Amino acid sequence: MTMTDPVADLMTRIRNALKAKKPAVDIPASNLKREVIRILKETKYIRDVIELPDNRQGILRVYLSYTRGDSPVIKGLQRVSRPGLRKYLDAEGVRRLTFNTRGMAIISTSSGLMTNYDATRKNIGGEILLRCW
Repeated sequence: MTMTDPVADLMTRIRNALKAKKPAVDIPASNLKREVIRILKETKYIRDVIELPDNRQGILRVYLSYTRGDSPVIKGLQRVSRPGLRKYLDAEGVRRLTFNTRGMAIISTSSGLMTNYDATRKNIGGEILLRCW
């Protein structure tokens, strides 16, 4: 079965694991998913990630973060740009997004994937993949 939206699959697996209070979730690896998870780890939304080899593309084991009260650090994940309707923002749109939203957004730019804060600092726009708060 082919997957049309791997980022939405990644987000759904993380949301389901958080609702079930799982300590970790396994996700089929791809370069795009590695970059999204790297950004989530740098911004402390997830605790850790390790790559497990298998006979195909590999598996990313993502360890989820919870607060002391056993509440998940990630309160929400929202897919913004999707295969049926792409959403692009110029540098000014990214700046407005940064100051008018809570949490962070992951943006695909010509310089690679980065948060909306990094894109604002570099004054570049791109496709807004997802929001996380």
